[in-house]
Amino acid sequence: MKMKVGVLSAGGDCPGINSTIHWLVNSALDKDLVPRRGVMFDIVGIIDGWKGLVEIKPEKPESVKQWIMPLNLDNVRTWDRYGGTRLGTTRLNPFDPQKDESAVLMENYQKLGLDALVVIGGFDNLGVAYKLYKQGFKVVGIPKTIDRDLSETEYTLGFDSALNTITSDIDRLRTTAGSHSRIFVVECMGRKAGWLALEGGEASGSAVILIPEHDFLLERVIEILKQQRQSGKRYSIVLVAEGAKPRGMAEIYEKRGRDGFGHTYLGGIGGFIAEEIQKQTDMEVRYVALRHLQRGGPPTAHDRRMGRKFGIAAVDMIVNEDFGRMTSLKHGEITSVPLKKALERLSLVNVEKFYNTKDYKSLDKIL
Repeated sequence: MKMKVGVLSAGGDCPGINSTIHWLVNSALDKDLVPRRGVMFDIVGIIDGWKGLVEIKPEKPESVKQWIMPLNLDNVRTWDRYGGTRLGTTRLNPFDPQKDESAVLMENYQKLGLDALVVIGGFDNLGVAYKLYKQGFKVVGIPKTIDRDLSETEYTLGFDSALNTITSDIDRLRTTAGSHSRIFVVECMGRKAGWLALEGGEASGSAVILIPEHDFLLERVIEILKQQRQSGKRYSIVLVAEGAKPRGMAEIYEKRGRDGFGHTYLGGIGGFIAEEIQKQTDMEVRYVALRHLQRGGPPTAHDRRMGRKFGIAAVDMIVNEDFGRMTSLKHGEITSVPLKKALERLSLVNVEKFYNTKDYKSLDKIL
């Protein structure tokens, strides 16, 4: 039996995506496995995520060449060591109520002769995958989000690499912060989930960690920083997730408008905090937004390994016809879970178990 399988990455890029595709292709095209599986694969990459499936004109060879990349052992050979996504990605939502292009996408899917589709994405784009599955398409999902906010899996691609970037960048800031005896407010990603801020703050020893799951009091932040200074510390780091907000206030937006999934463009909470600290104290403050630095660079060893495991698992799921499901890490083992269940809720920081709401830091205790 022959199967033509498409693979795409959708939403924000991150390290680990290329590793996933590398190992998916290597597993699918492993000649030694063909006799056992009884399946011969033709793997094609779709350029720029859902946009590729919407914009392509399957009847025109030049359009197919523009939007489809044949994947083989040679052209993915070195992909596992690189960050980003070689297939490209966009944040287009084909089911956007303002411009629904899902009918065109599904028609092109069929015209391309795809037997299955592997979607590497986060909550929103795996939601698109699930909608396609409900329309009768054979879809497999792979969890990818540096926020690590997908439920039903203990890991999502990109998180460890982003966490290491945050830790490394704060290490660099310590040097200048200590030299000038300054407060540094560092803003990291995290719209609804504060895992990056919480674990990045733990790893970097940040004096204050602010997460979206618990609204903070600016007065308390300033009090903690003053205590740090009075205890003899020359500098302090405040690490804040982009979705965190002061009690009684809304999130701070980088710009107006919303994306295709209805999300506002968050950003600037770190600058707001820095300005308020500067106004209310005699401490010198600087603000740094890490933004897309967290998405860049090569994948860590952990993301390379997880990309390998998820990519191979996706091929096994296709062979076993486990469609409408997502690869998952549970209790240290690779498995799969229904997309529907994974999309029922976000995986957020359990404040009661993991966060000190008085001192705005990790809650370290024996559970």
